Amino acid sequence: MRRIAASVLLGAVALLSATACGAGSSILDKDVLVIGVKPDQPGLGMKKAEGQFAGFDVDVAGYIARKLGKNARFVAVPSSEREKALMNGSIDLVVATYSITPERKTKVAFGGPYYVAHQDTLVRAGESAVANVRDLKGRKLCQVTGSNSWRRVKEERKIAVELVEAASYSECMSDLKAGKVDAVSTDDLILAGFATSDMKIVNAPFTDERYGVGIKAGDLDGCEAVNKAITEMYLDGTAKKLLQEWFGKSGLALTFTVPQFEGCG
Repeated sequence: MRRIAASVLLGAVALLSATACGAGSSILDKDVLVIGVKPDQPGLGMKKAEGQFAGFDVDVAGYIARKLGKNARFVAVPSSEREKALMNGSIDLVVATYSITPERKTKVAFGGPYYVAHQDTLVRAGESAVANVRDLKGRKLCQVTGSNSWRRVKEERKIAVELVEAASYSECMSDLKAGKVDAVSTDDLILAGFATSDMKIVNAPFTDERYGVGIKAGDLDGCEAVNKAITEMYLDGTAKKLLQEWFGKSGLALTFTVPQFEGCG
């Protein structure tokens, strides 16, 4: 009997502990949302000299927070740290050119997508031999730690590129200018922010990149609230306004309709 009583007691303690851990775990239970954004991607997420962040992703994140009735605190998050930060709870949401992939969905959940970008390639302005991604064969391609873009080229399309590691896309751009790499291939919105007179986008897109709002796995209510906010952002014209504000002069073919959501289940 003592063993049975002890087992019942341990079971009750475990149940109470699980309930306590689950309490307040949704973003809907918080007054302030800590949102991870990029600090070094022009047009998407840039940290200004005074410490504030600006860009399309930042504006989208701010809109979602307001629709949820929350204040937002933005923090910089590198590509390699996005899953870890969501899983350990140091960040509540990630809005940082975070493409939804099956592998990532095994670790975190996604609201959205809030936009569907397309992977393209950036080369130096004088480069005439690269007209599409297949022309990168034998060339040096920048590989950002934590990003999947290089995999689309080398692993999915089996193009024999030489990978050159970099910590961020801003570092990739410096390497491209310096001649350390021949090309940078990633989402067209990222490339549009970095494109200058001495660089050019090939304009030969070859993937759909579904930008999701990263959220801790299991927060179904929070995810559905995020999706509702994204829908409202498109229906009230805010999404179109923000896209035109940040990328209207880029020459990209922008999409202003609500993307098809992945589902929160």
